[in-house]
Amino acid sequence: MKKKGTILVILLFILTFPSVLYVILATGKTNFIRLPYVGERQLAPNGKDTVYHSIQPFSFINQDGKTITDKDYEGKIYVADYFFTTCKSICPKMATELLRVQEKFAYANGMVQILSHTVNPENDSVPVLKQYSEMIHADTKMWNFVTGDKKQLYDMARHSYLLNAMEGDGGPDDFIHSELFVLIDKEKHIRGIYDGTDIKAVNDLLDDIKVLIAEYAIKEDRGRGAAE
Repeated sequence: MKKKGTILVILLFILTFPSVLYVILATGKTNFIRLPYVGERQLAPNGKDTVYHSIQPFSFINQDGKTITDKDYEGKIYVADYFFTTCKSICPKMATELLRVQEKFAYANGMVQILSHTVNPENDSVPVLKQYSEMIHADTKMWNFVTGDKKQLYDMARHSYLLNAMEGDGGPDDFIHSELFVLIDKEKHIRGIYDGTDIKAVNDLLDDIKVLIAEYAIKEDRGRGAAE
């Protein structure tokens, strides 16, 4: 068991080494640097710890008609975005960039996921999302496309993923159209927000995902070492 764990850590380190090396060289420090946290933070009741902004519980329906909740992403790193299937402007480019995320982290055995929310649930039904996922060649073991109550979808965009500062009621005239990708860690904290239409920004996202994977691999290895 110990040998298997050590091999996994070595493999993850090799795959994430360029990102870790960049952090070390850029900072001049040999200790591991964690990604920043995005959003408001508060002091915990104990007066010592920090409580970071986190993603609220949710429940939506995916392209296969399955209920997808926040519990499906426990212990996962995931990228969230908002789109709609009939979008002809930014969404095709965003889908292309998310396919890069899918390809890059196919090796991670489910640790890295993608969660795409429709902003047009009136049109984007389960069959429509299914057709769309097949059209862009999404691996739905890794990538969910979800629909549901418009108000909940929009509340998540505004208050959980911090994609739109303008308030709205989720009514017929309310519309969110964002090009942003949001990186969520295993504890449901936002660790980065990126322009999903910009190749360089998505390159940064890919590097940051590697840094997160390395962060967890090092933490888990230290935990195993302490237990032994």
